[in-house]
Amino acid sequence: MERNRKERGSVLGSVAELFDLPADVVARLPHLEMIGSRQLYLERHTGILAYSETQIDINTSGGVLRLRGEHLTLTAMTAEELRISGRIDAVEWVR
Repeated sequence: MERNRKERGSVLGSVAELFDLPADVVARLPHLEMIGSRQLYLERHTGILAYSETQIDINTSGGVLRLRGEHLTLTAMTAEELRISGRIDAVEWVR
């Protein structure tokens, strides 16, 4: 199974290089941006697993992204993008 992952990774890398595309886009990996500790923008999520003012768990192809903080609010959400505001104290990947 490990071999298949390595082969798949090299194939995706070759496709990205051939078409001059970013590898994260080809592999459908999540992309996140933070503006200070007040706002987070995430592309390519697959849903929200848990939501409260102090913690939000978001499902992605790369695992679960957990945000911790205070006054966390989901300010915008589409099928593949979301924006969260509030005081973000921690961002971690949960495997």
